[in-house]
Amino acid sequence: MKLLPRSLFGRLALLLLTVVAVALLATILFFRQDRITLLVRQFSDTKIVQLQAVRAALEANDTPERRESIGRIGREYGVRIVPESERPTIGGMHVPEALEPLEARLREAMGEGTEVRVVPGRGLLLVRVEAAGTGYWVGFPLRRPQDEDHPSRAALWSMMLAAVLLAAAFVFARYLARPLRDLTATVERVGRGEMPPPLPEHGPSEIVTLNRGVNRMAANLRQLEQDRALLLAGVSHDLRTPLARLRLGIEMNTRDEATLAGMVDDIEEMDRIIGQFLEFARTDEDAAREASDANAIVATCVERYARSGKDVRFAPGTIPATGLRPTAFSRLVTNLIDNAIAYGAPPVEVTTRRDDGNIVLDVADRGPGIAPDDVERLKQPFTRASAARTNAAGVAGAGLGLAIVDRIARLHGGTFDLLSRDAGGTVARVTLPVAG
Repeated sequence: MKLLPRSLFGRLALLLLTVVAVALLATILFFRQDRITLLVRQFSDTKIVQLQAVRAALEANDTPERRESIGRIGREYGVRIVPESERPTIGGMHVPEALEPLEARLREAMGEGTEVRVVPGRGLLLVRVEAAGTGYWVGFPLRRPQDEDHPSRAALWSMMLAAVLLAAAFVFARYLARPLRDLTATVERVGRGEMPPPLPEHGPSEIVTLNRGVNRMAANLRQLEQDRALLLAGVSHDLRTPLARLRLGIEMNTRDEATLAGMVDDIEEMDRIIGQFLEFARTDEDAAREASDANAIVATCVERYARSGKDVRFAPGTIPATGLRPTAFSRLVTNLIDNAIAYGAPPVEVTTRRDDGNIVLDVADRGPGIAPDDVERLKQPFTRASAARTNAAGVAGAGLGLAIVDRIARLHGGTFDLLSRDAGGTVARVTLPVAG
């Protein structure tokens, strides 16, 4: 249903608020009904005694000054007495439903001829009684109940109780939903490739069981990551030593310069791939962030390519210093420029700018571009756009360069995107939040 809150906290809070509201409403209704019953009983007991005294006085009244005697009796008992023969239609509207118990109780005590009428405009409750065979209407003024009986005090206490109960329900709902919010945040971080701290294993048994399972899963993923990094680092390190010996032997024994150059290039390419393995195995999670000038790091990388004769240009924008892992960020810039040189076409244009609360790094080339369907796949390790895609030297590469960029960007809380460029080419864009 669209009217229900989407979050578990919202639905739990709504349920608790509904239960509290229904319980409070039922309590108010029961209280009101009991209060009316109690007031009617107290009122009827008092009026029965008063009516019996008035009837006895009227039955004993046999003086000639009958009207004066009736007035005296009314003043003495604080009521208004009107003979039914003088005002046969004095009775107003019939008794309301809430006062029907009063009428029944008065009729039981005073006889079947007893009737109750209400005159709202004059604030009178009229009771018909018979005395010495004559009917009389006895009017009692309807006064406002005293402060102790006033319903506003009960309403005030009810509202205060409702506020306390609703606040308690809100706090209780937040308490129950908090472990699920923590669990959601942890799962999202694991999905981004991060390793969050373990979830607390206390609270309701269901939450404890769920958190314990997630902690076990995260620990297994962390162990797999460590084993993978150790494997890549070990293999890469072990391969470099025989490659170095092979290169030395070729340079010493080979006489053909062309053959020598080709074999050296192959060894250097293998060494470069092994270097990517080592970079990919390096997580950099333990490296501390430092307030760094991203433009200075990019300029250093671009200058290194310019000295080697590569057509790489840098147009720095005005960006603030931000918290970076300088070595990892330098590796990110280097991999982007290497990828643009290897698979694109010059010039390679590097720019930086600020976009709201983010720093944006663009590395653009004029190569053939990348198919939209390949963008997300290229961020995965050991993947390439196609089997035919090779760099300028005819080597396909290990398929780790962009995966390293994506990991470093996520390590800094940012994103990495590959976009098509107008008039051909690709823009590799890294967006990082400004951090202290």
